Amino acid sequence: MSRDSFSWLMEWYHSHCDGDWEHSERIKIGTLDNPGWFITVNLSETELQGKEFKKIIVERSETNWYHCFVRDNKFEGPCGPLNLPEALKIFHDWAIS
Repeated sequence: MSRDSFSWLMEWYHSHCDGDWEHSERIKIGTLDNPGWFITVNLSETELQGKEFKKIIVERSETNWYHCFVRDNKFEGPCGPLNLPEALKIFHDWAIS
């Protein structure tokens, strides 16, 4: 995993923890069965709520791909088995832009 983007994500999460915000499902990282990964970040009650995001689709091969988009006020990044660092970087770069 990209240390910079992953470390930033941990700091971003921690900066929003206020005793209440963190009690909802905020960030999920898990695996897909095709195989792959996903990251979902709930943007509610953050500075990113309502921020425009242009969907990104990259499909290099069956196992080398990622789709990043915002739907229902959540950033979503399903991706191939080795593409989680790219999905995290997409979120990171968008969030700080």
